[in-house]
Amino acid sequence: MTLIVTAFCSSGESSSSADPGSEVSLTLTNKFDIFNESEDRPDARGLLLSTKQLIIDVIRTRSVCHDWLMQRRARQDARTPDKMKRNESLVANGNLSLEEKKRKILRCLRRLEGLGVLRAPHPENQILQMIAKDIRQQRVHRQRRGAELQKLRQTLSSLQDKSSFHSQQVDYYRHYITSCLDHLTHSSKSTNKKKLPALSYSAARLQEKGVLVEIQDLPVTQFKNVVFDIVPGPEKGTFNVKARFLGIEMEEFPLKYQDLLQLQYEGVAVMKMIDKAKINVNLLIFLLNKKFFKK
Repeated sequence: MTLIVTAFCSSGESSSSADPGSEVSLTLTNKFDIFNESEDRPDARGLLLSTKQLIIDVIRTRSVCHDWLMQRRARQDARTPDKMKRNESLVANGNLSLEEKKRKILRCLRRLEGLGVLRAPHPENQILQMIAKDIRQQRVHRQRRGAELQKLRQTLSSLQDKSSFHSQQVDYYRHYITSCLDHLTHSSKSTNKKKLPALSYSAARLQEKGVLVEIQDLPVTQFKNVVFDIVPGPEKGTFNVKARFLGIEMEEFPLKYQDLLQLQYEGVAVMKMIDKAKINVNLLIFLLNKKFFKK
């Protein structure tokens, strides 16, 4: 991939050092594609691996038919998921005829010599020794790969257990909150059908309790003239908060207990109520629990 970048120089720079609007060409390559066999910058490791695979294919054809080997590999590739299939370069090498593979092996050996991976005068012996070493170490590689797979399975199992545990916790707390909300207005469903009484607090009293943080544009000396009425709503866990100033009703704010619990869960410490009043969420929940929801 080639990325074209247009460079601009500032007015203080010399025009000889950078021309305004000049373009810089940047070539991006995939560092994970080790099988890139381009002539300009061949990857030594990828070239070595593909050469080994070609040599192994040629050796195998001494004991079995080359066409049968290619058909067998094609059937294996057809059953292999896309994400686990071999590199396209290796697949292309595997589809070559036997003579084409031999000619490509000779070309690759010369290129590996030029890269310094193999040394004259017998590069073929060196690569055969490398293949023999790989075969001897296959057992070690399989054991190491098996240990890594086992560790990954244990990690996956642990993550699944944690996910199941947290799902159970969510269900438990959801059931707990629902039970609490059902219990909140239990007294309103008693035989005498009495409604919960409304609460009235002056702003000064709520400030003493820490529930009221501030009222914007209103001095603290005037807090005694502001009264908040907390009236239970028709649905369980709902309230209407009314504000009065010098006996005159000013504003009304609908309040849901479940919304307060959500704010508490999200770590919100202060909420705005009735436009200019700032309320401590935790202490408001405590006040409602104490006055409305206790047994």
